[in-house]
Amino acid sequence: MANAIKGPGIFLAQFLDDTAPFNSLPAIAEWAAGLGYKGVQIPTWDARVFDLDTAANSKDYCDEVAGICAAHGLAITELSCHLQGQLVAVNPAYDSNFDAFAPAEVHGNPNARQAWAVDQVTKVAHASKHLGLAGAVGFTGSLAFPYLYPWPQRPPGLIDEAFTELARRWKPILDVYDENGVDMGFEIHPGEDVFDGTTFERFLSAIDNHARCKITYDPSHFLLQQLDYLAFIDIYHDRISAFHVKDAEFNPTGRQGVYSGYADWTERAGRFRSLGDGQVDFKGIFSKLTQYGFDGWAVLEWECCLKHPEQGAAEGAPFIADHIIRPTEKAFDDFAGGSTDVAALRKMMGF
Repeated sequence: MANAIKGPGIFLAQFLDDTAPFNSLPAIAEWAAGLGYKGVQIPTWDARVFDLDTAANSKDYCDEVAGICAAHGLAITELSCHLQGQLVAVNPAYDSNFDAFAPAEVHGNPNARQAWAVDQVTKVAHASKHLGLAGAVGFTGSLAFPYLYPWPQRPPGLIDEAFTELARRWKPILDVYDENGVDMGFEIHPGEDVFDGTTFERFLSAIDNHARCKITYDPSHFLLQQLDYLAFIDIYHDRISAFHVKDAEFNPTGRQGVYSGYADWTERAGRFRSLGDGQVDFKGIFSKLTQYGFDGWAVLEWECCLKHPEQGAAEGAPFIADHIIRPTEKAFDDFAGGSTDVAALRKMMGF
């Protein structure tokens, strides 16, 4: 029997704060389970729910974390290192913005910040192994993204050099993931150097088609770029290791389009929405992923400029559950078939 997509899962990052039940793993696990979620994706930068340094060195601690989740009927889908992965590669234009992702002792020191980030992302590989997880999720970071638009003209070789350096930083990390039997699902995301299929292929080539380089598929980022997100699955399905279920809408006007005019989120032509409130064709996506045998987790990532997160979370679990397809075990026209008779087959073809 073919395996179904797992779910619903929920990415905890956007829900954590200092008030109960969002301020500890036991409390937020109970909350998520109460909404119907079966899995949680855990951010590794937030000590309220996960101690990455301890997890990388202690399987006992990881067993304890998994036990807290299991007590509420939850599995851990993946560990997320999005924020740390972002800091593996930072263009100087973003230095002050991204210092906030790192501890104060490395602020203003890009080399120290990068070393901290590499150590963190590497620890996620070890912690994932301790938890028995097949993959983690994160970002590549960005060196070339400020030069996205081809004006002013880019000097020849700029983008090649950026991806060469990006590969130089990531390949040793991916080797550690390989040693631990863990995939890294890079989220294809504007703001990262890997933001569409073409840039993913450039990155993959630069790291010699590393087997552990995978994709976290999030259609919302593709819709806002006006990329064919269903065809993306046809092309890259064998590299998709994780799935963020997030909705979005694109409503161009006479005043703004894809770039959305520096407008605030509520006024942008392209904006993220809660599940079911946007334009993403999730029936098509779940059908495509099922067709290609994806059996990973469908994980809600809530980001919406209008709806309260708790309402989005409550609506998200049944939305995902309703879209998960139980793969068929037989063809719909099996009833009309017959047994194989080679002689009869040859006679049908005039042999």
